Amino acid sequence: MDYIGAVQGIPVCFDAKECVNTTFPLQNIHEHQMAFMEAFEKQGGVSFIVLYFTGLDEFYYVPFRDLLSYWERGKNGGRKSFTYAELDKSFRIPFRHGAYVHYLEMLDKDLAEREE
Repeated sequence: MDYIGAVQGIPVCFDAKECVNTTFPLQNIHEHQMAFMEAFEKQGGVSFIVLYFTGLDEFYYVPFRDLLSYWERGKNGGRKSFTYAELDKSFRIPFRHGAYVHYLEMLDKDLAEREE
């Protein structure tokens, strides 16, 4: 994991990934990372990846619940990747104040959706 800590008192862990095209191979996430994120979530933390599509120059916050869905699909014989088209575009990380990686706004969105 690239970051493990707390954000405003909330336990958070995430890994930063990138891909050149619009398909992200799940082999870029190791099984031990998935196991760690799952255990972290079960203990009340928030896990996710920040994914940069270099060809599109776009960043996305991919919640663990979505990542787990893609992972399980691959484990059950389905595609072992996910595409740009599959991502929830409302989790696109905006460019603001000269900085791209404003993942905190997407963390707030993730937390709000968990409460619903």
